[in-house]
Amino acid sequence: MDKNDSCTSPTKKPVRVFVDGCFDLVHYGHANALRQAKQLGDYLIVGVHSDAEIALHKGPPVLTEQERYKMVRAIKWVDEVVEGAPYITTMETLDKYNCDFCAHGDDIVVSADGRDTYQEVKDAGRYKIYPRTQGVSTTDLVGRMLLMTRASMLPKHEDAPLSALNTQQLKELTQGSNRKSPYTRVSHFLLTSQKIVQFMGESVKDPQPGDKVIYVAGAFDLFHLGHLDFLESCLQFGNYIVVGLHNDWVVNHYKGLHYPLMTLHERVMSVLAYKLVSAVVIEAPYSVTEELLDHFKVDYVIHGRTPVVPDKDGSDPYEVAKKRGIFRTVDSGNSLTTNTFTQRIINNMLAYQKRNEEKEARELKQIEQSGKAPS
Repeated sequence: MDKNDSCTSPTKKPVRVFVDGCFDLVHYGHANALRQAKQLGDYLIVGVHSDAEIALHKGPPVLTEQERYKMVRAIKWVDEVVEGAPYITTMETLDKYNCDFCAHGDDIVVSADGRDTYQEVKDAGRYKIYPRTQGVSTTDLVGRMLLMTRASMLPKHEDAPLSALNTQQLKELTQGSNRKSPYTRVSHFLLTSQKIVQFMGESVKDPQPGDKVIYVAGAFDLFHLGHLDFLESCLQFGNYIVVGLHNDWVVNHYKGLHYPLMTLHERVMSVLAYKLVSAVVIEAPYSVTEELLDHFKVDYVIHGRTPVVPDKDGSDPYEVAKKRGIFRTVDSGNSLTTNTFTQRIINNMLAYQKRNEEKEARELKQIEQSGKAPS
């Protein structure tokens, strides 16, 4: 044997993983799925279905395909996005993108005619499973937004946030008493230190010499394209973005109408999933303080074009930053808000209710045919 041959090891071929989905109302459950899929290999390709494909197999999406493509690209574990990926995953798709296998959660996905959309790749042995994230789904979030039309059934404490509901109350209001599918359901998300560490990853680090630190604060409820475009606009002032998240009752103070839709813990995970976010302040004070600015060595405090609601004592929450001369406003050019998406749901309430019911019926049929139910 040649000496050089014995000392040379072949270069390891990167493992390419394919994941696909609707990614409607992109949430931390989607992000956690992508995080788990990335752990199965080295390079993650995400196929995002078109509006037409989703409407055919599942019902009308809330976000447009262009909104969903951009949101998925911004998640920290995503290396590449395939726009308009087919709803039914085939060997042809995996081979086209040179992927070793397809990965998906342990829930069932069925097409319009009730078929398992992953059957072909399962039969070929090119399919891997990771645990589905408990506590959230697009169906659940749609249900929460539909609750805005049922105000008489919500908490009586002024405009209490949805997070004030206990698990059973939320389940009854979003699902009704007859909801049977184990996949079309709701459960409150439980945040743990392990989950935070998993979502922090390598992207969350202390600022380095020369970094310009930006502080932004808000609800960031149902993190959406409006939020993403706002953060991108902030990059003109610096490169290290600290996001302060207000607690549920503070958000309810300045938004009312039973907002926020997502609890503080859910919003923490949602924000941490994005590449642009360097750090998150959990339960940040509504009024920016000297201590907060000094702790993070903040160069600029930035607010969007939404109205600034005074603190409960009538003071300006950005008074300290303005006195330091570091307060700035930016206009991302994107007028989308959480209320925009809520209004889309309300305007199409019957269509979304029908979508949820049909989705559950297909899931139940698939479970009965396979003889399997999730643990």
